[in-house]
Order: sequence, then structure tokens, then C-alpha cells
Amino acid sequence: MASDALYNTHVKLLAIDFLSLTPTPSNPLTFTLSSTLLLLTRAETLGVVTTRELKPDRFLKFSVDDGTGIIPCILWLNHLTSPYFSRRSPSDVRLIADAAAQFASRVQLGAVLRVRGRITGYRGSVQITVSDVVAERDPNAEVLHWLQCIKLARKCYHLPQ
Repeated sequence: MASDALYNTHVKLLAIDFLSLTPTPSNPLTFTLSSTLLLLTRAETLGVVTTRELKPDRFLKFSVDDGTGIIPCILWLNHLTSPYFSRRSPSDVRLIADAAAQFASRVQLGAVLRVRGRITGYRGSVQITVSDVVAERDPNAEVLHWLQCIKLARKCYHLPQ
């Protein structure tokens, strides 16, 4: 089915497109992009960290500005105390918690980051629930990301110009 072509794929989106995502009526865990039939669950963005709010051992909320808008992100840090992880082996949970702590250390104001994760809704807005954070050192990374997003929007996502 064409609408499932990008399901579980980290779609590269500019903030202006990301912020226009809407949850599907039949499944609030999937989102649609403007007037397309694409069902999306994961996204990737790249930009400058403009806000950072840390609640130790709970979460890190931060925002990424790509020049077209600001995408809210949340990185959960409660893996060791969350009942969600109680059924997993302690060594696996420790690895996940350590990775999350390492990602959190990369999130600094002014840092240029590539962020991947699940698209989630919170209080009527979309956000990225973070699964991966990479610090970008290439000065061309932002421009390249923009070009890739524009090309994908035209060729794969079929967004109107």
C-alpha cells in the first residue's frame, strides 16, 4: 500500500512540514503530512538547539531550530525507574539508560544536532521522542539537510510546492 511506504522510516523533514503533521483519526500513533496519504511514525531533523530543560533521571526537553521553525524534542532519562522497562534484562536497561545519558550530554545550547525519533503528540502539538542524537561538525550539514528535505518532499513525499 502506498500510504505505508514510509511507515517506520525516519523521514527527513524541515520544521515547517513537521509542525503541520496531524495524527490520523484511526491511530494516534501515526501522523499524516499535509494532504498526502503517507502514514508517518518517525522523523529526522537537523538544527541548532535553542532551549534545554533537564529534569534529572526523568527527561530532557529541548528544541531544535532549522531556520523554518522550531521542533520540540523529548529525551526520556527514566529507564532505570520506569515500569515499562521492568520486564527487560537489567543489563539491557542499563545500556539503554547509558545511551540516553550520552545523548543528553550532547544536547547543549547552540549545538548543531541531528535528531531522530518517534513522532508523538503532546498537548495538541507534535514533537520528537528522541531515540538518537548526533552532534554535527560539518559546517555544510545544515545546508545539505535542507537540500535533502526539499528533494525528498518533491520526489518522495509529493508535497505541494
